[in-house]
Amino acid sequence: MNLFYEQVYDVVRQIPQGKVVSYGQIARAIGFARSAREVGRAMRYCSENLPCHRVVMADGSVQGGECAEKRRVKLKEEGVLFISEDRVDMKRHQWDLKELTFDDDLLL
Repeated sequence: MNLFYEQVYDVVRQIPQGKVVSYGQIARAIGFARSAREVGRAMRYCSENLPCHRVVMADGSVQGGECAEKRRVKLKEEGVLFISEDRVDMKRHQWDLKELTFDDDLLL
């Protein structure tokens, strides 16, 4: 497995229920500030056990092609509020990553 992807998945595992983070936040957190698209690519290949529905665009929009509606439903079930049909209220639900810890085995 790609070490970058493993770092992404390590962050995603830690996102609390009812919170979301952006692709860019994850990229910055693992030290690759300009790699939000690569984070998105990693999310396409993640395990179904990861709470990937908690990763959204910086503007709160939910991506995922055919799975976007399923992701919105999961977020709503967790109590996440939307400011429009497909945009999460980022002011209310964005996780600031203060509680983020890293697995030492995954540090680049």
